[in-house]
Amino acid sequence: MLAPPSSRRFLSYITGWLNVIGWQAFLASGAYLCATIIQGLIVLNYPEYNAQRWHGTLLLWSVICVAVLVNTVIVSLLPKLECVILIIHVLGFFAIMIPLVYMAPHGSAKDVFTLFVNGGGWQTTGLSFFVGLYGNVFAFLGTDAAIHMSEEIANASTNVPRSMLVSVLLNGTLGFAMLVAVLFCSGDITAEAIIDTPTGYPFIAIFVQATQSVSGSTGMAIVVVSLGICATIAFLASASRMTWAFARDRGLPMWRYLSKVEPRSSIPLVSILTSVTISCLLALINIGSDVAFNAVISLTINGLYSSYLLAAGLLLWRRCTGSISLPTTYESNPKIVTEGEAVSAQGTINLTWGPFRLPGPLGIAINVVGCLYMLIIIFFSFWPPTREVDAATMNYSILVTGFWILFSIVYYFAYAKRIYKGPLIEI
Repeated sequence: MLAPPSSRRFLSYITGWLNVIGWQAFLASGAYLCATIIQGLIVLNYPEYNAQRWHGTLLLWSVICVAVLVNTVIVSLLPKLECVILIIHVLGFFAIMIPLVYMAPHGSAKDVFTLFVNGGGWQTTGLSFFVGLYGNVFAFLGTDAAIHMSEEIANASTNVPRSMLVSVLLNGTLGFAMLVAVLFCSGDITAEAIIDTPTGYPFIAIFVQATQSVSGSTGMAIVVVSLGICATIAFLASASRMTWAFARDRGLPMWRYLSKVEPRSSIPLVSILTSVTISCLLALINIGSDVAFNAVISLTINGLYSSYLLAAGLLLWRRCTGSISLPTTYESNPKIVTEGEAVSAQGTINLTWGPFRLPGPLGIAINVVGCLYMLIIIFFSFWPPTREVDAATMNYSILVTGFWILFSIVYYFAYAKRIYKGPLIEI
């Protein structure tokens, strides 16, 4: 809708593909994090345990099974369950923060706010900073999850933006507070006991260092795992809806099957099971090589941020050209469409602002900063974590991302161009 008419269909198609593959990788990566944290807790409690990659794959499948159960069998309870999850999320924050801050030795503010560690051996600390952003930006993904549920939400034009803003405000505040607390309580952040912990996760080692108790640290880490599993449930809901919506627009292979909705529960059952199958198959890669698996799930950042950049860039262009009308301007010359009729975004539709917007120069400035931020993230997401690169530390994400973009373009010109007319909008 935001693109020029000449390129609207192709750009919407590419954006859809990037979003679909990004969310599929997001689902697999969320389940993978939960599975490997569980492995780390087993190592913590049973030091003689020899962790194997195939163990992680089985645990990943178990997490996916929980997500499937909630999204299919008890899907009617999902709204209430998410309210319970929110309560656990806030209480879990204090359950971790209080013992961590009270029991751990505290570092100095100088070390927390002025110490920079160049662990990758890069030429400058600034370059190391930008390469290190890759891990941090992962936590900012998924804010758009509510958008993909819009067709199942009452008064979506108001409730979805409101939920996104509250989510960013709440999680941003809690996340920053937790980050500062962990940095103050981590001791020597470069210590081998923290960086090279056998659990695979430095935060578990920080918990142990703070509490001096394996059971206490396990309890704190279980809160993190529980919230991760709850997040995976939401990942499956969003990934399946994104797949269903793009299939409904005829943008995916086998779109006739993927766009079906189960009549009794009104859920996209085929898309849910397809998303689950993709994640379970991707998990098999981890048995052979965790490097290859990490390259595949790197599509989470590359795919989603690229789709965000396309949308944000086009919105910036529309803002600068003044081609989005105020509601009063639009209402004076409305487009009359029969009720329930599907209108393709390829057609001419007057754009009008919704109830949420930042007016004037402030909105343009925010869009400019957002686009620059995403350009930086996408560029450095293809860099390896260290300057000295071998087969194990090479970042293969550019290969995987390039393959899927090339595949989508070939599929578009070979087949989808004839049937894909752009996203459907019901007015």
